[in-house]
Amino acid sequence: MPEGRTRVEIPSNLMSLEYWYLFPVSIGVATLAMASGIGGAVFFSPIFILWLRLEPTVAIGIALITELFGFSSGLVAYVRAQLVDYRLGANLLMFSIPGAIVGVLSADLFPAIVLKTIFAVGLMFIGLQLFLSWRQEQKEAMDELIRVEGEEGYRSELTDRAGNTYRYTVCNKALGRTFAAVGGAFLGMISVGLAELQEYHLVARCKVPSPVAVATSIFVVVITVLVASVGHVYGFIEEGGGDALQETVNVAMFTVPGVLIGGQLGPRVQARVNPDKMKVLISWIFMAVGAFMLSTLLG
Repeated sequence: MPEGRTRVEIPSNLMSLEYWYLFPVSIGVATLAMASGIGGAVFFSPIFILWLRLEPTVAIGIALITELFGFSSGLVAYVRAQLVDYRLGANLLMFSIPGAIVGVLSADLFPAIVLKTIFAVGLMFIGLQLFLSWRQEQKEAMDELIRVEGEEGYRSELTDRAGNTYRYTVCNKALGRTFAAVGGAFLGMISVGLAELQEYHLVARCKVPSPVAVATSIFVVVITVLVASVGHVYGFIEEGGGDALQETVNVAMFTVPGVLIGGQLGPRVQARVNPDKMKVLISWIFMAVGAFMLSTLLG
């Protein structure tokens, strides 16, 4: 080898097939996440931490990278359906992106057990909030009246590709921006929070039609996750790459193709599944996973 050139050693197990089973798992997770508007990292992070036993910072980074591809695939489907409220999305991005940057920079300041605890408690809280919002909607039992009231004094109108017209008003914009900033920070730090808080604010509080709320939420999450993912990858490189970068490649080579497929299936499922049943199912999954993770930390 000529003098002055540095030979780059590529680990022999860089393209390991060890995690092949994550391909079908990723299809299912991405389909569920895309149909509900919930961030896929909420499901992937526990899988990576509890099942694969990766370090929290590595698990969160891989989960965000995986979510980026899955949500980008789903976003294409929602954009084609013309369901994204771009004005609302841009307004939320002004707060979620700075929040994500703060979250990424803060992640390295906490030890692994603290990040795991925050993640577990956050999952349980989000699951509880989703369940309580569903209970409140059931108590009201006024879906048709809510729709009529929303259309009478609406401030926003969106017509999708199929010709369906949605009329709604985004209430309490200050709270929505706060949720975007806080959700972005938690997304950068522990990979969850942004999509879930937006779901709660837009659907449960403001009664924005689910197709518009989910599509717009995914639009905001994709761009915010892109920023957070770049931050985590840069962190891996700054720390010398090594095991963290190798684990990222070995896992992502199966999760990324899986979420690309699930991202296309999710919007189709969303159009056919009862949103109330979906919300209840996901709320119980979040609370169960959070409780189990917390029990492993305290046990």
